[in-house]
Amino acid sequence: MGRKRCVGADCSKMAAGCCGVKKQKLSGSPGSGGPGGVGAGSGVAGTGHCGSELGIGSSATVAAAANVSRANGLGGPGGNVSGSSSSSSGSSGTNALSPAPAGYNTSGLSPNLSPGPGSGSGGRKMVVSAEMCCFCFDVLYCHLYGYQPPRTPRFTNDPYPLFVTWKIGRDKRLRGCIGTFSAMNLHSGLREYTLTSALKDSRFPPMTRDELPRLFCSVSLLTNFEDVGDYLDWEVGVHGIRIEFFNEKGSKRTATYLPEVAKEQGWDHIQTIDSLLRKGGYKAPITNDFRKTIKLTRYRSEKMTMGYAEYIAHRQHHHYQNGIGHPLPPYNHYS
Repeated sequence: MGRKRCVGADCSKMAAGCCGVKKQKLSGSPGSGGPGGVGAGSGVAGTGHCGSELGIGSSATVAAAANVSRANGLGGPGGNVSGSSSSSSGSSGTNALSPAPAGYNTSGLSPNLSPGPGSGSGGRKMVVSAEMCCFCFDVLYCHLYGYQPPRTPRFTNDPYPLFVTWKIGRDKRLRGCIGTFSAMNLHSGLREYTLTSALKDSRFPPMTRDELPRLFCSVSLLTNFEDVGDYLDWEVGVHGIRIEFFNEKGSKRTATYLPEVAKEQGWDHIQTIDSLLRKGGYKAPITNDFRKTIKLTRYRSEKMTMGYAEYIAHRQHHHYQNGIGHPLPPYNHYS
């Protein structure tokens, strides 16, 4: 009732999701102005920060998957992200042999690996997998050490809107998060956004080799987009939301949070909506009548997270089991 599927081009125009963490305080607790959301200027774009304001010009169009616009973000004021920015090195999908293993099975992985909150949809088999996190680590590792990009992985190459999130340390502070609402083939999409989130999130300096052993990688695949007639018609901890509204000057703005944000921040529906409005650039008093003018799209996410230790265990197991001839990269200097 009062909802419809968001399909086709409508979904490709959505701004990217937000992890709700402020740059100034990486613990994720709300501060002045709330944690970062993806704000937008007039119009729409294909990608966005998980938490920063994102200017989206009215002339912006969603590019094809090979040149899709990006959005970086996990909180704090972020600069506008150009849809024409070039992809990071190693995101071209090169299939050359490298120190990375060819296959990505789950052998040797820690039982701690599990889908994140909001993952999956009903009884449907999940698409996201630990192998995707392994692949992201391989892409980043090979880039930082100057190896050839890893060969094509064995998991599905179906197109999905996706996000790659990096966190660091025992307290899992945000280190980078960029994704796209335009569906991309997973092999090329994960290559591209692994490096874009690690190296080009404008709120953080590019990652370095020394940070690798403290990293956690999350892959989020976005599904089940639905336009709803009531701005309260979504469930905290289950749905991500994208809002579209007109600011005081009559300009169209958008903002979004990934499914886990509201639950992690301890927000209810109103607090989440109001935070998104502020991060989207709305400065006037927020009334219930204004909230009712919001156009809201809800969506779900399949999420998988893997730590560096699990990644190393998997690589070493796979290397031994398959008799790969090349040496493993020098992990010893991390210990």
